[in-house]
Amino acid sequence: MTKIVKAGNVSIGGKNPVALIAGPCVIESETGAMRLARAIKKIAAKLDIPFIFKASYDKANRSSIRSFRGPGLSRGLAILKKIKNSVGVPVLSDVHCREEVKKAAGVLDVIQVPAFLSRQTDLILAAARTKKPINIKKGQFLSPWEIGNVVEKIEYAGNRDIIITERGTSFGYNMLVSDFRSIVIMKKFGYPVCFDASHSVQLPGGMGAKSGGKSEFIMPLASSAVVCGAEAIFVEVHENPKKAKSDGPNMLKLSALEGFLKKIKKLENIR
Repeated sequence: MTKIVKAGNVSIGGKNPVALIAGPCVIESETGAMRLARAIKKIAAKLDIPFIFKASYDKANRSSIRSFRGPGLSRGLAILKKIKNSVGVPVLSDVHCREEVKKAAGVLDVIQVPAFLSRQTDLILAAARTKKPINIKKGQFLSPWEIGNVVEKIEYAGNRDIIITERGTSFGYNMLVSDFRSIVIMKKFGYPVCFDASHSVQLPGGMGAKSGGKSEFIMPLASSAVVCGAEAIFVEVHENPKKAKSDGPNMLKLSALEGFLKKIKKLENIR
């Protein structure tokens, strides 16, 4: 049995139900983020699914200099703090450099290390030393067994509240594939494994100055991950993905979320 990691009122791992980490790719506005957080919480509560709200305050790894990045550290954290207190849900966001970590830790319930930065030792150590739960996204350039080196870095800093997230593996140019053996392999490190159903269907840089995606594969990939033992599902959600300012092609439409989660709930019982 994997270790149980607690984020606010949500417990991930062990015999707990599959948790949901969901929200927009990036904070586009305070009102929009707040509205999504309330809507997702309502759906998750209806289905008795533990929920952590996810949104980035800064998308530092965008394809183009012209890409929308979000409100930035200070404003973004203020919005996430308001959502945390007003909506009553744990919040997660990603950090990109050591200088952000202390301030982010003052608000976030879970600190996420992005896949592109999953080998950045100083960033990982700084995040781990906050003693906050760490969601480490396996780099698309890493094998599942190599994530053990990253886990060791977090443990070295005295932190054992770790979630490992699978988000696909690079396959040639502008393509990711999901190898579900990775969930089984990574669970052997003793920590909960999450499956990122949005970024696994991404086509990195597939549209030249921005990434594309195939959102129609979110459901089948997430289903496979749950059957293989994933203890959380990460999915980006938007009211109108076609108008999203970041990652629209690999986001789930809010109106489809309840049906998606009902299928995930059914699959929990056959693992």
